[in-house]
Amino acid sequence: MIAANETPPRLTPDQYLVWEETQPEKHEYVDDKVYAMGGGSVNHGRIVIRLTSLLEAHLEGSNCITGNSDIKVKSANSPNYTYPDASVTCDERDRTTP
Repeated sequence: MIAANETPPRLTPDQYLVWEETQPEKHEYVDDKVYAMGGGSVNHGRIVIRLTSLLEAHLEGSNCITGNSDIKVKSANSPNYTYPDASVTCDERDRTTP
């Protein structure tokens, strides 16, 4: 059986945000292209857990929060949206963003 190649849509950043809300899977938006997120390996998962645990411990008592790959990130000065394995933000606005 041959699987059909589905061409991801080309969207603006605003269109991507609306479109992704209706998708059952997560997608990253990089350079006007949409990429479905795949699963990782056991070793990859273990490394990410260790890294985020270290970040969380280091930031304890600060106003910063640690995120994992469930959190979509848009970096300043970039139109891209990604789901990094680990992230840190100290911006108060991120504490109230769903």
